[in-house]
Amino acid sequence: MATTSDIKKGLCIKYNHDIFKIIEFLHVKPGKGPAFVRTKLKSVTSGKVIDNTFSAGHKIEDVRVETHKFQFLYAEGEDFHFMNTEDYNQITLQKSVLDAPDFMKEGEIVTVLINTEDDAPLSVEMPSHVILEITHTEPGVKGNTATNATKPATVETGARINVPLFINEGDKIKIDTEKGAYTERIKE
Repeated sequence: MATTSDIKKGLCIKYNHDIFKIIEFLHVKPGKGPAFVRTKLKSVTSGKVIDNTFSAGHKIEDVRVETHKFQFLYAEGEDFHFMNTEDYNQITLQKSVLDAPDFMKEGEIVTVLINTEDDAPLSVEMPSHVILEITHTEPGVKGNTATNATKPATVETGARINVPLFINEGDKIKIDTEKGAYTERIKE
Protein backbone atom coordinates (compact mmCIF):
# COMPACT_ATOMS: atom_id res chain seq x y z
CA MET A 1 0.00 0.00 0.00
CA ALA A 2 1.20 3.47 -0.87
CA THR A 3 -0.04 6.91 0.16
CA THR A 4 -0.57 10.13 -1.75
CA SER A 5 3.00 11.20 -0.92
CA ASP A 6 4.24 8.33 -3.14
CA ILE A 7 2.34 9.58 -6.20
CA LYS A 8 4.55 10.30 -9.17
CA LYS A 9 4.16 10.45 -12.93
CA GLY A 10 4.00 6.97 -14.46
CA LEU A 11 2.89 5.19 -11.27
CA CYS A 12 0.28 2.49 -11.90
CA ILE A 13 -2.48 2.13 -9.30
CA LYS A 14 -5.64 0.09 -8.78
CA TYR A 15 -8.65 2.38 -8.58
CA ASN A 16 -12.39 1.68 -9.15
CA HIS A 17 -11.76 -1.97 -10.17
CA ASP A 18 -9.35 -0.94 -12.96
CA ILE A 19 -5.65 -0.18 -13.34
CA PHE A 20 -4.75 3.45 -14.01
CA LYS A 21 -1.48 5.15 -14.85
CA ILE A 22 -0.86 8.60 -13.36
CA ILE A 23 -0.08 11.01 -16.20
CA GLU A 24 -0.25 14.28 -14.23
CA PHE A 25 -0.40 15.22 -10.55
CA LEU A 26 -0.29 18.31 -8.39
CA HIS A 27 0.05 18.49 -4.59
CA VAL A 28 -2.18 21.33 -3.35
CA LYS A 29 -2.02 22.88 0.12
CA PRO A 30 -4.78 25.47 0.34
CA GLY A 31 -4.62 28.22 2.96
CA LYS A 32 -7.69 26.80 4.65
CA GLY A 33 -8.55 23.13 4.89
CA PRO A 34 -6.60 19.90 4.38
CA ALA A 35 -4.04 19.27 1.63
CA PHE A 36 -4.95 17.13 -1.37
CA VAL A 37 -3.47 15.72 -4.57
CA ARG A 38 -5.14 16.51 -7.89
CA THR A 39 -4.39 13.80 -10.47
CA LYS A 40 -5.09 12.92 -14.08
CA LEU A 41 -5.39 9.14 -14.50
CA LYS A 42 -5.35 7.12 -17.73
CA SER A 43 -6.96 3.68 -17.76
CA VAL A 44 -4.53 1.11 -19.13
CA THR A 45 -7.40 -1.10 -20.30
CA SER A 46 -9.58 1.43 -22.13
CA GLY A 47 -7.30 4.46 -22.58
CA LYS A 48 -9.94 6.71 -20.96
CA VAL A 49 -8.54 9.69 -19.02
CA ILE A 50 -10.22 10.83 -15.79
CA ASP A 51 -9.51 13.57 -13.24
CA ASN A 52 -9.47 12.58 -9.58
CA THR A 53 -8.63 14.24 -6.29
CA PHE A 54 -7.13 12.27 -3.39
CA SER A 55 -7.06 13.74 0.12
CA ALA A 56 -3.60 13.94 1.73
CA GLY A 57 -2.54 10.66 3.34
CA HIS A 58 -5.14 8.66 1.36
CA LYS A 59 -4.07 5.02 0.87
CA ILE A 60 -3.68 3.95 -2.75
CA GLU A 61 -3.04 0.45 -4.02
CA ASP A 62 -0.06 0.53 -6.34
CA VAL A 63 0.61 -2.14 -8.96
CA ARG A 64 4.06 -3.70 -9.18
CA VAL A 65 5.37 -3.29 -12.69
CA GLU A 66 8.49 -4.24 -14.60
CA THR A 67 9.83 -2.36 -17.58
CA HIS A 68 11.09 -4.12 -20.70
CA LYS A 69 12.47 -2.77 -23.96
CA PHE A 70 10.39 -3.69 -26.99
CA GLN A 71 10.85 -2.92 -30.67
CA PHE A 72 7.82 -1.73 -32.63
CA LEU A 73 7.37 -4.06 -35.61
CA TYR A 74 4.23 -2.93 -37.46
CA ALA A 75 0.65 -1.71 -37.09
CA GLU A 76 -2.34 -3.62 -38.39
CA GLY A 77 -5.52 -1.56 -38.02
CA GLU A 78 -5.93 -0.89 -34.27
CA ASP A 79 -3.37 -3.59 -33.33
CA PHE A 80 0.29 -2.66 -32.79
CA HIS A 81 2.85 -5.49 -32.79
CA PHE A 82 5.99 -5.38 -30.62
CA MET A 83 8.96 -7.71 -30.06
CA ASN A 84 10.89 -8.04 -26.79
CA THR A 85 14.53 -7.15 -27.53
CA GLU A 86 15.82 -9.66 -24.93
CA ASP A 87 13.90 -12.89 -25.62
CA TYR A 88 12.25 -12.05 -28.99
CA ASN A 89 8.71 -12.80 -27.74
CA GLN A 90 6.05 -10.82 -29.58
CA ILE A 91 3.03 -9.05 -28.11
CA THR A 92 0.09 -7.20 -29.64
CA LEU A 93 -1.38 -4.10 -28.02
CA GLN A 94 -4.40 -1.95 -28.84
CA LYS A 95 -3.85 1.58 -30.12
CA SER A 96 -5.79 3.01 -27.14
CA VAL A 97 -3.12 1.98 -24.56
CA LEU A 98 -0.28 3.68 -26.46
CA ASP A 99 0.82 7.17 -25.41
CA ALA A 100 1.71 8.58 -28.86
CA PRO A 101 0.99 5.98 -31.55
CA ASP A 102 1.00 8.58 -34.34
CA PHE A 103 4.73 9.22 -33.88
CA MET A 104 5.82 5.56 -33.75
CA LYS A 105 7.75 4.31 -36.77
CA GLU A 106 8.78 0.73 -37.46
CA GLY A 107 11.93 -0.27 -35.59
CA GLU A 108 11.35 2.26 -32.76
CA ILE A 109 12.50 1.03 -29.32
CA VAL A 110 9.89 1.68 -26.61
CA THR A 111 9.50 0.80 -22.92
CA VAL A 112 6.58 -1.47 -22.04
CA LEU A 113 5.26 -1.58 -18.48
CA ILE A 114 4.27 -5.14 -17.54
CA ASN A 115 2.13 -6.09 -14.51
CA THR A 116 4.18 -8.56 -12.42
CA GLU A 117 1.04 -10.32 -11.09
CA ASP A 118 -0.25 -11.64 -14.42
CA ASP A 119 2.50 -10.62 -16.93
CA ALA A 120 -0.01 -8.46 -18.79
CA PRO A 121 1.36 -5.42 -20.66
CA LEU A 122 -0.08 -2.24 -19.14
CA SER A 123 1.23 0.65 -21.22
CA VAL A 124 3.86 1.74 -23.68
CA GLU A 125 6.19 4.66 -23.00
CA MET A 126 7.65 6.37 -26.03
CA PRO A 127 11.07 8.03 -26.00
CA SER A 128 10.72 11.70 -25.00
CA HIS A 129 11.69 12.80 -28.54
CA VAL A 130 11.60 11.12 -31.95
CA ILE A 131 13.18 12.16 -35.24
CA LEU A 132 10.89 11.89 -38.25
CA GLU A 133 11.07 13.03 -41.86
CA ILE A 134 8.58 15.46 -43.40
CA THR A 135 6.74 13.76 -46.28
CA HIS A 136 4.38 16.59 -47.23
CA THR A 137 4.11 20.31 -46.53
CA GLU A 138 3.58 23.50 -48.47
CA PRO A 139 6.84 25.13 -49.62
CA GLY A 140 8.24 27.81 -47.32
CA VAL A 141 8.57 31.42 -48.41
CA LYS A 142 12.04 32.91 -47.97
CA GLY A 143 12.14 35.81 -45.52
CA ASN A 144 8.78 34.92 -43.97
CA THR A 145 10.23 33.63 -40.68
CA ALA A 146 10.22 36.72 -38.46
CA THR A 147 7.01 35.67 -36.69
CA ASN A 148 6.21 32.41 -34.97
CA ALA A 149 3.88 31.44 -37.80
CA THR A 150 3.43 27.73 -38.48
CA LYS A 151 2.04 25.55 -41.23
CA PRO A 152 0.67 21.98 -41.21
CA ALA A 153 2.97 19.15 -42.26
CA THR A 154 2.72 15.38 -42.53
CA VAL A 155 5.55 13.20 -41.20
CA GLU A 156 6.59 9.72 -42.38
CA THR A 157 4.29 7.96 -39.89
CA GLY A 158 1.25 9.80 -41.28
CA ALA A 159 0.85 12.12 -38.26
CA ARG A 160 0.08 15.77 -38.86
CA ILE A 161 2.00 18.42 -36.95
CA ASN A 162 2.45 22.18 -37.12
CA VAL A 163 5.97 23.27 -38.11
CA PRO A 164 7.67 26.63 -38.73
CA LEU A 165 7.43 28.10 -42.24
CA PHE A 166 11.08 27.33 -43.13
CA ILE A 167 10.60 23.53 -42.90
CA ASN A 168 10.42 21.76 -46.28
CA GLU A 169 9.65 18.25 -47.53
CA GLY A 170 12.52 15.86 -46.85
CA ASP A 171 13.69 17.72 -43.71
CA LYS A 172 14.12 15.68 -40.55
CA ILE A 173 12.59 17.19 -37.43
CA LYS A 174 12.69 16.37 -33.73
CA ILE A 175 9.24 15.96 -32.15
CA ASP A 176 8.36 16.07 -28.44
CA THR A 177 6.17 12.94 -28.08
CA GLU A 178 4.52 14.10 -24.86
CA LYS A 179 3.19 17.36 -26.33
CA GLY A 180 3.08 16.20 -29.95
CA ALA A 181 4.91 19.36 -30.94
CA TYR A 182 7.82 20.34 -33.20
CA THR A 183 11.08 20.94 -31.27
CA GLU A 184 13.83 21.54 -33.83
CA ARG A 185 15.10 20.77 -37.33
CA ILE A 186 17.85 18.16 -37.51
CA LYS A 187 20.82 19.09 -39.67
CA GLU A 188 22.59 16.22 -41.38
